[in-house]
Amino acid sequence: MAIVYFYEKPGCANNTRQKKLLEAAGHQVVALNILTEPWQEDRLRRFFGELAVRDWFNYSAPPLKYGEIDPDELSEQQALALMLENPLLIRRPLMQVGDSVMAGFDQQAVDNWIGLTETEANQDIESCPRRDATTRCGHD
Repeated sequence: MAIVYFYEKPGCANNTRQKKLLEAAGHQVVALNILTEPWQEDRLRRFFGELAVRDWFNYSAPPLKYGEIDPDELSEQQALALMLENPLLIRRPLMQVGDSVMAGFDQQAVDNWIGLTETEANQDIESCPRRDATTRCGHD
C-alpha cells in the first residue's frame, strides 16, 4: 500500500473521516497541517493539475461562503496568491503519494489513484458538515 502525505486542517471532521478511509484500505497516512505548511506557488499549483481554478477552492472558507471572493473571476496567479496569503481557501485535503498529487477527496478518483476499500455509495466526505449559510463557522 501507499504512504499518503495528507495535508489537512487539524480538527476537520471530514479530513478525519478521509484519513480513516485511507487507513482502512491499508495506506499509511502522514498527516500535515495545510495551514502552517510553507507553501511555494509552484509546489501548491502542482496539486491542482488540470482542475479549473474554481475547483481549487474550499467553498466552506468564509470569504467564499459569503461571496467576498469569486473564484470564477480569478486567474491562476491571483488564486494562488490568495491561497498563499490565506491557506483556509485551499481545497482540502491535498494528498501526495510519491510524485503523484491530488486536491480534494473524490472517493472514486482516490480509489482509481491508490485504491480504497468498499465504502457507502454517494457519501459526501468532502463538504463541511458544519456549513451554515447564516453564521460564520470557526471550523472553516
